[in-house]
Amino acid sequence: MRLSFGVASAAKPLAFHARIRSALSLAVLCWAAGSAAVADPSVIDTRAVAAVQQPSTLPAGWQHGAFMEVFVRAYKDSNGDGVGDLKGLTQQLDYLKDLGVKGIWLMPITTSADGDHGYATTDFRAIDPVYGTLEDFDELLRQAHALGIGVVMDYVINHSAREHPMFVSALADGPASPFYDWFVWEKDAPKGWDIWGKYPWTATPQGQYFGTFGKHMPDFNFKNPAVLVYHQDSLRFWLNRGLDGFRLDAVPHLVENSAKDWNDQPESRRITGELRALITAYPRRHVVCEATANPQVYAASDICGSAFAFGLERNIVNAAKGDQKAIRYVADYFTTAPQTMATFVANHDIFAGERLWDQLHGNLAQYKLAAASYLLQPGTPFIYYGEEIGMAGIKGLDGDEPLRAPMSWTADKRSAGFTTSAKPFRPIAPNVVRYNVAAQQADPHSLLTFYKNMLALRNSLPSLASGSYEVPVVQGRVMAYRRTLGAESSLVVINYGKQPGKLTLRNMAPRRTLVAAYPQRTVSLHTNAYGALSLNLPAQSVRVYTLQP
Repeated sequence: MRLSFGVASAAKPLAFHARIRSALSLAVLCWAAGSAAVADPSVIDTRAVAAVQQPSTLPAGWQHGAFMEVFVRAYKDSNGDGVGDLKGLTQQLDYLKDLGVKGIWLMPITTSADGDHGYATTDFRAIDPVYGTLEDFDELLRQAHALGIGVVMDYVINHSAREHPMFVSALADGPASPFYDWFVWEKDAPKGWDIWGKYPWTATPQGQYFGTFGKHMPDFNFKNPAVLVYHQDSLRFWLNRGLDGFRLDAVPHLVENSAKDWNDQPESRRITGELRALITAYPRRHVVCEATANPQVYAASDICGSAFAFGLERNIVNAAKGDQKAIRYVADYFTTAPQTMATFVANHDIFAGERLWDQLHGNLAQYKLAAASYLLQPGTPFIYYGEEIGMAGIKGLDGDEPLRAPMSWTADKRSAGFTTSAKPFRPIAPNVVRYNVAAQQADPHSLLTFYKNMLALRNSLPSLASGSYEVPVVQGRVMAYRRTLGAESSLVVINYGKQPGKLTLRNMAPRRTLVAAYPQRTVSLHTNAYGALSLNLPAQSVRVYTLQP
C-alpha cells in the first residue's frame, strides 16, 4: 500500500522535519537489532545535514554561459583501467575553459548498480569508486572554480536501484523494515496501468512495487515525508562541499495518484519547487530539470526555474536541413517560452535523437547552422560531450549506448587518446581518425573552431548571454532576431537555405551602423533614413552584428 502521509512541505515547521529524522533513526536502530535481512542499515547514511553556506567564487551570471554535459565514464581515463574518472576530467578542464564553456553537467557519479549510466543509484552520498573519491570530487570543484567554471551534477531523485540497501531491506523484511514505506507498494497487482507501453508494477513476496522506469529502479514514495527529508539532506551534503547546483532527473514522476494520473501531478510540481528553493538558497547555485511532459511549465520561477527544452531540439535539426516550418518554430520558440529554458540538440538519451553527426549525416554546413541556432538564442545551452568535434555514434549497439562512446581526443583508432588501456570500456567512435580534438585544434575551419567562435560571441556580448529576444523575422529560409541588454543590442541572422538569401528589415532606428561581430571580416551595414536595411546572405551562413548608438 502507499501510505497517506501527505506530501512534506517546506512551509511546515522545522520541528516536523526533526521528528521525521528522529523517528527514522529510531526505526533503523530497532530494525538493526532484530533483523536478519541482507542489507545492513548501518551503511546507509540517513543523517541530517544542516546547510553550511559559503560565498560562491563564480562570477555573477555564470549560469547564462554554455554548459558541457559530461559522461565521466567516457570522458578521460587517468589510471589506465579503460574507464573515465574524475581525475581524468580534471585534467581536461583547460580544454573546456579554452572552448568557452562556463558550466559542467556531470551525469550521475554516485554509486550505482548499473555499472554504466549511473541512474540506478545505490548510495546518494558517495562517489562511485570507479570514478574516484570524494577528495577527487573536491579537487575537481576547486580547479573548475579557479577557472570560473561551475559544476552541477545529476541527482536521480525519483527512484533508487533495486540493489540499494534501503530497497533490499524493504524487499527482505517487508513492513518490518523501516524502509518499506519509502517505496511504493500494493498488496495485489493494480489494474489499468500502462507507462510507455509497459506495466510498471513488479510482483514480490512482499507485494507489488512500482517502478516508472522498470523493475530494476523502484520509485520512492514521496507521500512519505521522510523520503523528501532524506533527499533534502542529501542535496545539502553536496552543496555544502561547494557543488554549484543540480540537474534533477525525471521530476514529473515523483508522485503518481492513479493509473490515469501518474505523470506530472500537482504534488510533483510542488516538491520540485521546494527542492529548487533549497538549492538556490545557496549563493549563485543553478537548477535545471528534466521534465519531458511540460518543460515550459517546469521552467517557471516557482517550480524548477529551468528545464530542458524538449521539442525544440528536433526543430533545430530540421531547420538546419532547410525545413521552413521548423525554421518558423525555432524563430517563434522564445516569444512564449521562458528565457531560462535549457537548450540542446542531442544528449545521452536516444529518445532525444542520435548524435548530431548522425542526425545530419555528417553535413558540416548544416551542423554549424544547428549549433549557431541554439548557442546564440536565449536559454542556457547544453553541449553534449564530443558534439563540438562532430563525434559519431557507435554502430551496432542497442539503446542509448551508441551515444556514449569514449571521447575522441586523438586519431588513435584503438584508444582515441581516452585511455592507455588496450580495452576501453566501449568501442571508439567510428569517425575518430578525422573528428578528434587534436586534429580539429589544428584546423581553423573545423567544427571545434566554429563552436569556440559561437561561445566567444556569447561570452563577450552580454546581449547574447542574457538579453531580450525581439522581433524574430523569417523570410524564406532566412531567420533574424535582435537581442538587447541595456545599451547593447545584437542582430543575429541565419540563412538555412542552400542558396544565397536576402533579408529586409524595417522599423529599426534610422541611420544606425551595424558592426560585424561574426565573421569579423564582414563589412559594416547601415540602416537608411527610414530605419530599413537589406542584407545579401551567402548560402547556409551565420551573421552577427552589434548595433551602434
